[in-house]
Amino acid sequence: MKVSIDWLREWLDLPADPEEVAERLTSLGLEVDSIERLGEGLEHIVVGEVREVSRHPDADRLSLCRVDVGGAELLNIVCGAANLRAGGRYPVALPGAVLPGGLKIERSKIRGETSDGMLCSAFELQLAETADGIMELPPDLPLGEPIARALRLDDAVLDIDLTPNRADCFCVAGIARDLAAGLRSDLRLPRVVPVLPVSEVCVELRLDDPAACPRFAGRVITELNPAAETPEWMQSRLLRAGVRPIHPVVDVTNYVMLEFGQPMHAYDLDRLTGGLSARRARDGERCELLDGREVELDESLLIIADEAGPVGLAGIMGGARTAVQDSSRNIFLEAAFFSPAVIAGRARRLGLHTDAATRFERGVDPEHQLRAIERATALLQEITGGRPGPATEVVVAEQLPQRRPVRLRRERLARLLGTAVPDDAVADIFERLDMQVASDADGWRVTPPPARFDIEREEDLVEEVARIHGYDRIPETPGEMPALLGAASEHAVPLARARLTLVERGYHEAVTWSFTDPDLDARFSGGGPGLPLANPISGALSVMRQSLWPGLALAVQHNVKRQQERVRLFETGLRFQRRGDEAEEIPVIAGIVFGSRWPEQWALPDEPVDFFDIKGDVLALTALSGASEQFACEAAEHPALRPGRAARLCREGEPIGWLGELHPELVARLELPSAPLLFEIETAPLLASAVPAFRSLSRFPAVRRDLSPVVAETVPAGELLAAVRHAAGPLLRELRLFDIYRGDKVETGSKSVSLGLILQDTSRTLTDADVDEVMQAVAEQLRRDFNATIRE
Repeated sequence: MKVSIDWLREWLDLPADPEEVAERLTSLGLEVDSIERLGEGLEHIVVGEVREVSRHPDADRLSLCRVDVGGAELLNIVCGAANLRAGGRYPVALPGAVLPGGLKIERSKIRGETSDGMLCSAFELQLAETADGIMELPPDLPLGEPIARALRLDDAVLDIDLTPNRADCFCVAGIARDLAAGLRSDLRLPRVVPVLPVSEVCVELRLDDPAACPRFAGRVITELNPAAETPEWMQSRLLRAGVRPIHPVVDVTNYVMLEFGQPMHAYDLDRLTGGLSARRARDGERCELLDGREVELDESLLIIADEAGPVGLAGIMGGARTAVQDSSRNIFLEAAFFSPAVIAGRARRLGLHTDAATRFERGVDPEHQLRAIERATALLQEITGGRPGPATEVVVAEQLPQRRPVRLRRERLARLLGTAVPDDAVADIFERLDMQVASDADGWRVTPPPARFDIEREEDLVEEVARIHGYDRIPETPGEMPALLGAASEHAVPLARARLTLVERGYHEAVTWSFTDPDLDARFSGGGPGLPLANPISGALSVMRQSLWPGLALAVQHNVKRQQERVRLFETGLRFQRRGDEAEEIPVIAGIVFGSRWPEQWALPDEPVDFFDIKGDVLALTALSGASEQFACEAAEHPALRPGRAARLCREGEPIGWLGELHPELVARLELPSAPLLFEIETAPLLASAVPAFRSLSRFPAVRRDLSPVVAETVPAGELLAAVRHAAGPLLRELRLFDIYRGDKVETGSKSVSLGLILQDTSRTLTDADVDEVMQAVAEQLRRDFNATIRE
């Protein structure tokens, strides 16, 4: 938001130094990015009066002027402007002056005649977009006075970086109110007097969607002077605010928007068909906008329409069909309140960025639409004349936003600020900010003005007191906080330990978007549609992720396209699942590996990663719980994983995650040269830790016995090991799987699994009979469960 200090001075008394004003605004939370000082470089341009005009002897289109600039002698200046006349006062650039465009003025000869300077146009001084001749000045300006001072160009423009919550400061009124409160200065509000109608012409207004547009106001003005031009003072203020002057009617609506924050629109009355309605667009309707673009509408967009169809996108941009032209004599002014939720994101979705949308999507004052109409009418009558009709308005009061009182406790204010602010100072701050204040024994009940959409809770009021009272006036006090010992749970492994485990195994941590492409999300999750975002930043990021895999897979794709041949990434975060009408957030840890098993080196072969590599990483995570025997991988199918190379991870029979190789269809879709492997596990059950229990070291020797059961090829090793542990009982200290044999000594379709059982007791030395009993129980268990035979 750009604002002229000269404009602000009409509203309140300000310090002379723009730097001081900028510093005060920044301390109020309205950060000033830059200060543009106007009038710099115009020191040698003064007010002059043409005393005599004669024709140039050698040029038909040039004139010789005798110009008085308040000095002892008249200057000779050659000029070719068509509007030059004796007695007129104009800006005179003296020798040595440098115009804003970089042109340096020197004494010179033009067609043989000496010229001691130059008469300047408003365009050459960068005070207007165009110029038809030299700039005529008011006749009462003192001769010889620097033009910057004479035209009040000794001004500065502040570029303020507003935060999105301060919608009320997208205008001079809002900035001036904050400044007046911060400087404890009186605020001089411009007097807006209702304009009496002189005709009965009006346009019927209708609200077809009062929740989206609860207030719609307007006025007809006829018989405007189409030859009228926007005055220099208004053009200057618009330019300093970064708005290009276009046409008196358009300029007035922009001026009122900058002044009061209320966007307005003007229609050519003769191009309207019947009344106007604020309604939802119908699918398939089209509207040509002011910028020449034609957009296709749908029911998510609010439009303004006459009986012939859409005439503009409500709160965003008007339509070309009813736009005001240079020849327009009859117009209709519109000012409305549109719900921020209805406007938010619509302009961006259509690739538009307008001043109106910026204000409406943050919220404008819902009470001042008629005030804006009256202000614009008065300005237009001064510039273009015209016959105003009655100001009309339709409103559905119950749909307007209501500003409810917010409670502020005195004790809470002092605790958050670290100092006590006197009661009368607090009440004065709120009153200066146009808030209604009621005091009670414990504090205040404050009702914010309609334009302050950002005041909703007690902390918002504390912030208002702090910034207006002055952060520099809050004394420095040492913070106090009781020392608390950190809590260390024995029931859960810290997530940081899981992260470190993966880093130690060669992974890099990634952070990806929590929202993703709906098609990719559905393909990876295998479930229903994800939770849609109300205001997505793009169509490819429009649903909350149901899995961390899409983000990690896209990260691998990104790295592979940049010549990374070996990638290992993991991420911890939330996935979002539908549970009826509710959204459930599930913390998970996920990883992806791609490329070779080992970094390239001379001692190891170049082998691609496979299922067992990622299974080893997952088992390293399960080992952190101290209860590895509770986890098992079972063959299963997942829509994102390749059939036959996918497994479900369970803990005590309950599914907690998946691991496997990416499905070939997804590999092709991502254009990867080979298939990556992935895992995703819920962190809560993964990191639930077995509470440590004391077990004394045995003083007696351990005994090892090996066993080689022959079982069917389809028997998982995990089930075999679980059966051995169950049968061996408490004497089993360690179980090792050290070989799997397939060959001519076992039947086709079978395998021999070699196990090492380490047995030990804490109270005595085991005898051969004890060990034989255990081994026989294990063999019987395996025969019973898997039809196993023991290989000698």
